[in-house]
Amino acid sequence: MKRVVVTGFGAISPLGHDWTSVEARLRAGRNVVQIMPDWADYRGLNVRIAAPAAPFELPPERYHRKRLRSMGRVAIMATRASELALADAGLLDDPLLSSGRMGIAYGSSTGTPAAASDFARMLYEKTTDGLAATTYIKMMSHTAAVNVGVYFGITGRIVTTSSACTSGSQGIGYAYEAIQSGKQVAMLAGGAEEMDVTEAAIFDTLFATSTGHNETPELSPRPFDSARDGMVLGEGACTLVLEELEHALARGATIHAEVLGYGTNSDGRHVTQPSADTMAVAMQLALDDAGLAPSDIGYINAHGTATEHGDIAESQATHALFGNKAPISSLKSYMGHTLGACGALEAWMSIEMMRAGWFAPTLNLSEPDPRCAELDYLVGGGRALQTDIVMSNNFAFGGINTSLIFRRWQR
Repeated sequence: MKRVVVTGFGAISPLGHDWTSVEARLRAGRNVVQIMPDWADYRGLNVRIAAPAAPFELPPERYHRKRLRSMGRVAIMATRASELALADAGLLDDPLLSSGRMGIAYGSSTGTPAAASDFARMLYEKTTDGLAATTYIKMMSHTAAVNVGVYFGITGRIVTTSSACTSGSQGIGYAYEAIQSGKQVAMLAGGAEEMDVTEAAIFDTLFATSTGHNETPELSPRPFDSARDGMVLGEGACTLVLEELEHALARGATIHAEVLGYGTNSDGRHVTQPSADTMAVAMQLALDDAGLAPSDIGYINAHGTATEHGDIAESQATHALFGNKAPISSLKSYMGHTLGACGALEAWMSIEMMRAGWFAPTLNLSEPDPRCAELDYLVGGGRALQTDIVMSNNFAFGGINTSLIFRRWQR
């Protein structure tokens, strides 16, 4: 089996778009959740807070009208994050992209919601006014992956991972497997999600959103805390360039980390109520794939959504394998739940924290819920910690579970 390494990162996130900016915000110990004034206009919507992506610019010479006409915001963020990742990897405009040896594994929960509303308006008003040739392309669930492929002329395989909160982590996992098996030499992997009031409404109707801090956004979300009251939405995109080790070494690439293991499975029980048992199995699958024991993991990035069922099940699953020996924290406490992007954003940030030797705490975790398992929750000022191996976990509606393991690069 081929060894797989990470040679490029690119991101659009609520915390910033490069590690220097993100690390500064993590160390500042304050989230970027904000009040969304326009959401008050929607009758029946209870949540008023979210974490939009930080402002970003598109180089006009590369992002002109012709190239953007098939893209909604989710595809634009995915494409820009992929461009940054390719540049970081030294592969931007490289012949490898169109060789058939490089592919894409990328996902989002959905396409651009505004495009879907155009079709909804058609049904309601019984007219096709407002529909365009590109409306469906912006709406379709695989719009991010397809637009990235077209923009960069990538001709290898495309794996579209529209699996809600595991879209980004499955993108990384399936890219890893494609390279590991020798089917591709390199892959763009990750996920994206754009902020939209309709997505807020989805989770609001499921009683999953934070509604008790509409005037105090800095106090939510509160993963694993006894006073948590639900999740906060975020948005963004993140792309990792994964590459076969020998190919990366031959071209003199900078290697950021090695992908050691990936595990994924499904609960097979309930769409919205997670199972601790199968969550634990997903983590064990990743450990088995990496040939590691639980004691080898130096840090766990939790999915940590601040929902009751999710936090309790995840903590119990983690304790079943690791006891209270592995430090754990949730980055959603800083940037909200970025849905399709979270698996990739959190994997990137976990690798960077490992390289920095410092791991961010879970914000707003004052008193762990007694129903959550006893874990080594990082709180306060974070923790200086030297480790060579980290795990990043994500669990999605539908009972889809993922676990990724990364190692500090070493020959």
